[in-house]
Amino acid sequence: MKNAVAIRHVAFEDLGTLAPILERRGYQIDYIDATSSRLLEIDPLYLDLLVILGGPIGAYDEGDYPFLLNEFRLLESRLAADLPTLGICLGSQLMARVLGAKVYPGSGKEIGWSPIQLSDAGKQSPLRYLVTKDNAVLHWHGDTFDLPQGATHLASSNQYVNQAFAWGKCALGLQFHPEVTTRGLENWFVGHASEINTTTNISVKQLRADTHNYSSNLQAQAINFWQAWLAQVEQLTPKKNLSCT
Repeated sequence: MKNAVAIRHVAFEDLGTLAPILERRGYQIDYIDATSSRLLEIDPLYLDLLVILGGPIGAYDEGDYPFLLNEFRLLESRLAADLPTLGICLGSQLMARVLGAKVYPGSGKEIGWSPIQLSDAGKQSPLRYLVTKDNAVLHWHGDTFDLPQGATHLASSNQYVNQAFAWGKCALGLQFHPEVTTRGLENWFVGHASEINTTTNISVKQLRADTHNYSSNLQAQAINFWQAWLAQVEQLTPKKNLSCT
Protein backbone atom coordinates (compact mmCIF):
# COMPACT_ATOMS: atom_id res chain seq x y z
CA MET A 1 0.00 0.00 0.00
CA LYS A 2 1.19 3.50 -0.83
CA ASN A 3 1.51 6.11 1.91
CA ALA A 4 0.33 9.70 1.91
CA VAL A 5 0.99 12.16 4.72
CA ALA A 6 -1.17 15.27 5.00
CA ILE A 7 0.15 18.01 7.29
CA ARG A 8 -2.74 19.87 8.84
CA HIS A 9 -2.60 23.33 10.47
CA VAL A 10 -6.22 23.53 11.61
CA ALA A 11 -8.47 20.51 12.14
CA PHE A 12 -11.24 21.58 9.78
CA GLU A 13 -9.00 22.09 6.72
CA ASP A 14 -8.50 18.55 5.47
CA LEU A 15 -8.03 16.66 2.22
CA GLY A 16 -11.71 16.93 1.32
CA THR A 17 -12.40 15.46 -2.12
CA LEU A 18 -8.83 14.23 -2.44
CA ALA A 19 -9.15 11.73 0.43
CA PRO A 20 -11.51 9.20 -1.22
CA ILE A 21 -9.54 9.40 -4.46
CA LEU A 22 -6.34 8.53 -2.61
CA GLU A 23 -8.01 5.64 -0.81
CA ARG A 24 -9.37 4.21 -4.05
CA ARG A 25 -5.88 4.40 -5.55
CA GLY A 26 -4.43 2.40 -2.69
CA TYR A 27 -3.00 5.09 -0.43
CA GLN A 28 -3.02 4.92 3.33
CA ILE A 29 -3.61 8.45 4.60
CA ASP A 30 -1.92 9.73 7.73
CA TYR A 31 -2.88 13.18 9.02
CA ILE A 32 -0.19 14.85 11.10
CA ASP A 33 -0.77 18.13 12.91
CA ALA A 34 1.86 20.70 11.98
CA THR A 35 2.60 21.30 15.65
CA SER A 36 3.30 17.62 16.32
CA SER A 37 6.79 16.33 17.06
CA ARG A 38 5.98 13.56 14.59
CA LEU A 39 7.15 15.88 11.83
CA LEU A 40 10.68 15.29 13.07
CA GLU A 41 10.25 11.55 12.59
CA ILE A 42 9.18 11.68 8.93
CA ASP A 43 11.63 10.44 6.34
CA PRO A 44 10.83 12.89 3.54
CA LEU A 45 12.20 10.56 0.86
CA TYR A 46 10.12 7.58 1.96
CA LEU A 47 6.66 9.03 1.46
CA ASP A 48 4.78 8.31 -1.74
CA LEU A 49 2.96 11.64 -1.37
CA LEU A 50 3.30 14.66 0.90
CA VAL A 51 0.45 17.15 1.12
CA ILE A 52 0.72 20.39 3.09
CA LEU A 53 -2.69 21.91 3.70
CA GLY A 54 -3.87 25.43 4.39
CA GLY A 55 -3.98 27.48 7.57
CA PRO A 56 -4.41 31.02 8.91
CA ILE A 57 -0.73 31.80 9.57
CA GLY A 58 1.94 33.19 7.28
CA ALA A 59 4.72 31.30 5.55
CA TYR A 60 7.08 33.88 7.08
CA ASP A 61 5.86 33.41 10.67
CA GLU A 62 8.43 30.92 11.92
CA GLY A 63 9.40 33.35 14.68
CA ASP A 64 5.96 32.86 16.23
CA TYR A 65 5.41 29.34 14.92
CA PRO A 66 8.76 27.53 14.92
CA PHE A 67 7.18 24.27 13.76
CA LEU A 68 7.22 25.83 10.29
CA LEU A 69 10.94 25.05 10.25
CA ASN A 70 10.07 21.35 10.27
CA GLU A 71 7.84 21.86 7.25
CA PHE A 72 10.59 23.75 5.48
CA ARG A 73 12.92 20.80 6.12
CA LEU A 74 10.47 18.31 4.65
CA LEU A 75 9.77 20.47 1.61
CA GLU A 76 13.45 21.14 0.93
CA SER A 77 14.14 17.42 0.71
CA ARG A 78 11.01 16.56 -1.28
CA LEU A 79 11.44 19.33 -3.83
CA ALA A 80 15.16 18.72 -4.27
CA ALA A 81 14.41 15.07 -5.03
CA ASP A 82 11.40 15.95 -7.26
CA LEU A 83 9.06 13.66 -5.32
CA PRO A 84 5.25 13.95 -5.39
CA THR A 85 4.40 16.98 -3.28
CA LEU A 86 1.21 19.04 -3.11
CA GLY A 87 0.81 22.38 -1.36
CA ILE A 88 -2.61 23.97 -0.93
CA CYS A 89 -2.93 27.65 0.08
CA LEU A 90 -0.46 28.01 2.96
CA GLY A 91 1.17 24.84 1.63
CA SER A 92 1.82 26.50 -1.73
CA GLN A 93 3.24 29.56 0.01
CA LEU A 94 5.61 27.38 2.04
CA MET A 95 6.69 25.68 -1.18
CA ALA A 96 7.31 29.04 -2.83
CA ARG A 97 9.39 30.25 0.09
CA VAL A 98 11.49 27.07 0.21
CA LEU A 99 12.13 27.54 -3.51
CA GLY A 100 13.51 31.02 -2.84
CA ALA A 101 10.50 33.16 -3.75
CA LYS A 102 9.13 36.01 -1.66
CA VAL A 103 5.89 35.43 0.28
CA TYR A 104 4.13 38.55 1.55
CA PRO A 105 0.77 40.16 2.41
CA GLY A 106 -1.22 40.87 -0.72
CA SER A 107 -3.22 43.91 -1.74
CA GLY A 108 -6.33 42.54 -0.06
CA LYS A 109 -7.96 39.34 1.08
CA GLU A 110 -9.33 37.04 -1.57
CA ILE A 111 -12.09 35.11 0.16
CA GLY A 112 -14.94 33.47 -1.72
CA TRP A 113 -15.78 31.86 -5.03
CA SER A 114 -14.39 33.22 -8.29
CA PRO A 115 -12.85 31.91 -11.52
CA ILE A 116 -9.25 31.11 -12.31
CA GLN A 117 -7.61 31.53 -15.67
CA LEU A 118 -5.07 29.02 -16.94
CA SER A 119 -1.79 29.82 -18.64
CA ASP A 120 -0.86 27.93 -21.79
CA ALA A 121 1.01 25.45 -19.61
CA GLY A 122 -1.96 25.23 -17.28
CA LYS A 123 -4.24 24.33 -20.17
CA GLN A 124 -2.03 21.31 -20.84
CA SER A 125 -1.98 20.29 -17.17
CA PRO A 126 -4.55 18.41 -15.05
CA LEU A 127 -5.89 21.81 -13.99
CA ARG A 128 -7.77 21.88 -17.27
CA TYR A 129 -10.39 19.65 -15.63
CA LEU A 130 -11.24 22.39 -13.14
CA VAL A 131 -11.99 25.10 -15.66
CA THR A 132 -15.32 25.12 -17.45
CA LYS A 133 -17.46 27.87 -18.88
CA ASP A 134 -19.06 28.60 -15.50
CA ASN A 135 -16.13 27.56 -13.32
CA ALA A 136 -15.41 29.01 -9.91
CA VAL A 137 -13.09 27.81 -7.18
CA LEU A 138 -12.78 28.76 -3.54
CA HIS A 139 -10.16 31.30 -2.52
CA TRP A 140 -9.28 32.00 1.10
CA HIS A 141 -6.05 33.93 1.60
CA GLY A 142 -4.55 37.33 2.22
CA ASP A 143 -0.92 36.54 1.41
CA THR A 144 0.57 35.95 -2.00
CA PHE A 145 3.94 34.98 -3.43
CA ASP A 146 6.24 35.58 -6.34
CA LEU A 147 6.68 32.76 -8.81
CA PRO A 148 9.77 30.75 -7.83
CA GLN A 149 12.59 30.86 -10.34
CA GLY A 150 12.40 27.76 -12.52
CA ALA A 151 8.74 27.05 -11.66
CA THR A 152 6.03 26.80 -14.31
CA HIS A 153 3.15 29.23 -13.93
CA LEU A 154 -0.20 27.48 -14.33
CA ALA A 155 -3.05 29.74 -13.21
CA SER A 156 -4.07 33.21 -12.06
CA SER A 157 -7.20 34.98 -10.84
CA ASN A 158 -8.47 38.50 -11.38
CA GLN A 159 -6.93 39.56 -8.05
CA TYR A 160 -3.67 37.56 -7.89
CA VAL A 161 -1.44 36.45 -10.71
CA ASN A 162 0.06 33.41 -8.97
CA GLN A 163 -2.66 30.89 -8.23
CA ALA A 164 -0.90 27.68 -9.25
CA PHE A 165 2.57 26.54 -10.24
CA ALA A 166 4.42 23.33 -10.99
CA TRP A 167 7.91 22.57 -9.82
CA GLY A 168 9.86 19.85 -11.60
CA LYS A 169 7.68 16.96 -12.67
CA CYS A 170 6.02 16.00 -9.41
CA ALA A 171 5.30 19.07 -7.26
CA LEU A 172 2.22 21.26 -7.47
CA GLY A 173 1.41 24.44 -5.56
CA LEU A 174 -2.20 25.67 -5.46
CA GLN A 175 -3.11 28.99 -3.86
CA PHE A 176 -6.83 28.23 -4.19
CA HIS A 177 -8.80 25.32 -2.68
CA PRO A 178 -9.97 22.62 -5.11
CA GLU A 179 -10.40 20.12 -2.26
CA VAL A 180 -13.33 21.71 -0.44
CA THR A 181 -16.78 20.16 -0.04
CA THR A 182 -20.16 21.70 0.73
CA ARG A 183 -20.41 19.95 4.07
CA GLY A 184 -16.81 20.62 5.01
CA LEU A 185 -17.14 24.35 4.41
CA GLU A 186 -19.69 24.64 7.19
CA ASN A 187 -16.77 23.93 9.53
CA TRP A 188 -14.76 26.67 7.81
CA PHE A 189 -17.55 29.18 8.40
CA VAL A 190 -17.28 28.46 12.13
CA GLY A 191 -13.49 28.15 12.33
CA HIS A 192 -12.89 31.33 10.34
CA ALA A 193 -15.79 33.29 11.89
CA SER A 194 -13.56 36.06 13.21
CA GLU A 195 -11.87 36.59 9.86
CA ILE A 196 -15.20 36.58 8.03
CA ASN A 197 -16.71 39.12 10.42
CA THR A 198 -13.73 41.48 10.13
CA THR A 199 -13.37 41.34 6.34
CA THR A 200 -15.38 43.83 4.31
CA ASN A 201 -17.84 42.59 1.71
CA ILE A 202 -17.74 39.04 3.12
CA SER A 203 -20.48 37.30 5.08
CA VAL A 204 -21.40 33.74 6.01
CA LYS A 205 -24.72 34.23 4.24
CA GLN A 206 -23.04 35.13 0.95
CA LEU A 207 -20.35 32.46 1.28
CA ARG A 208 -23.01 29.82 1.92
CA ALA A 209 -25.09 30.98 -1.03
CA ASP A 210 -22.09 30.92 -3.38
CA THR A 211 -21.06 27.54 -2.02
CA HIS A 212 -24.53 26.25 -2.88
CA ASN A 213 -24.12 27.58 -6.44
CA TYR A 214 -20.59 26.40 -7.15
CA SER A 215 -19.42 23.63 -4.85
CA SER A 216 -21.24 20.69 -6.46
CA ASN A 217 -19.70 21.54 -9.80
CA LEU A 218 -16.25 21.92 -8.26
CA GLN A 219 -16.54 18.60 -6.42
CA ALA A 220 -17.40 16.84 -9.68
CA GLN A 221 -14.57 18.53 -11.56
CA ALA A 222 -12.11 17.87 -8.75
CA ILE A 223 -12.52 14.11 -9.12
CA ASN A 224 -11.14 14.26 -12.65
CA PHE A 225 -8.46 16.74 -11.63
CA TRP A 226 -7.13 14.67 -8.74
CA GLN A 227 -7.26 11.46 -10.78
CA ALA A 228 -5.31 13.04 -13.63
CA TRP A 229 -2.67 14.59 -11.37
CA LEU A 230 -2.13 11.43 -9.35
CA ALA A 231 -1.92 9.32 -12.50
CA GLN A 232 0.70 11.71 -13.85
CA VAL A 233 2.95 11.64 -10.80
CA GLU A 234 2.49 7.91 -10.20
CA GLN A 235 3.63 7.21 -13.73
CA LEU A 236 6.78 9.19 -13.01
CA THR A 237 7.45 7.51 -9.65
CA PRO A 238 6.85 3.79 -10.24
CA LYS A 239 9.00 2.73 -7.30
CA LYS A 240 9.23 4.10 -3.80
CA ASN A 241 12.15 6.44 -3.13
CA LEU A 242 12.86 7.05 -6.81
CA SER A 243 12.69 10.63 -7.99
CA CYS A 244 10.82 11.73 -11.06
CA THR A 245 14.00 12.65 -12.91
